[in-house]
Amino acid sequence: MKYVAGVDIGATYTRVVLADEDASIVDRVKFGTPREDRLALPSAIVRAIRELLDRQGVHEEKLKGIGVGSIGPLNVKSGVIIKAANLPLENVPIVEPLERTFGVPTFLVNDCVAAAIGERFFGAGREHENLVYITISTGIGGGVYVDGHLLLGKDGNAHEIGHMVIDSEGRIVCGCGRRGHWEAYSSGSGIPKLANLIAKNTPTLFTDSLLADKTSNPLTLSSKDIYEAAKAGDKFADLIVKEASKYNAIGVANVVNVYDPSLITFGGSVALNNVDLVVDPISKLLPNYVINRVPEIKVTPLGEDVGLYGAIALALGLEQLSVKRA
Repeated sequence: MKYVAGVDIGATYTRVVLADEDASIVDRVKFGTPREDRLALPSAIVRAIRELLDRQGVHEEKLKGIGVGSIGPLNVKSGVIIKAANLPLENVPIVEPLERTFGVPTFLVNDCVAAAIGERFFGAGREHENLVYITISTGIGGGVYVDGHLLLGKDGNAHEIGHMVIDSEGRIVCGCGRRGHWEAYSSGSGIPKLANLIAKNTPTLFTDSLLADKTSNPLTLSSKDIYEAAKAGDKFADLIVKEASKYNAIGVANVVNVYDPSLITFGGSVALNNVDLVVDPISKLLPNYVINRVPEIKVTPLGEDVGLYGAIALALGLEQLSVKRA
């Protein structure tokens, strides 16, 4: 029996799994993503893979491949994270240290691209040639298949849909420093900014809300605070959620009009924890903005593991990346 390793690198945590040749996950480990220097992350991944192999009594020579999905931007040709989002790290080598240590093919893609691969081979996208995976979490990102082909771009970043401009007035600054991006308005990190904008326009509605009992500054709220207040019937929170839904529908409409998918699946903590307030409204509002036929829209059946399954698919060679290693 041969095994593969799948890795999901996030700004806060990194997860590593060991899977068999049938793509069944046999063990996993999770650790805080190292922030101290650029070489700490690949070293931590090496230790995690060895820990999993040791725990399962598997010799290293039985490892046949490693797939990695990561926050970016990155360069899939050189196997390097160029500048990690929400991390003080740049030019982090991933592929070379892992290949040198284990002597097996190693592949690096954006975390949402990995999720799209996972959806295509193991999730809701198995019968679809044209599909888009969208995550709404701390940020917003996507992975895209068109006519069965995985879209990557020159560096592997042809999927930064969260940075599409959905507000030409640019009223909110995105975490990337640019204005008007989708991610700035309705991601986990963006919703408090939207709350702050709405509070300035409707100060009485805010001061009368449940959220005002938590703080006088909407920017200190979390998206969880806002969605919980909306579920409790708070009018201010409900207004925020409805505005965020509008921006989500605009962003998804852009995706539909550009890529014409037959399926869009959603993941990420904000979407998965608030399906009725995040995903369901998109389906209702989408016809107001699209010119192409509205695709099937659903939550990923793979949950938070969708990206890990994509990394496994890469390691197993199910998806062949059309890039030449730099």
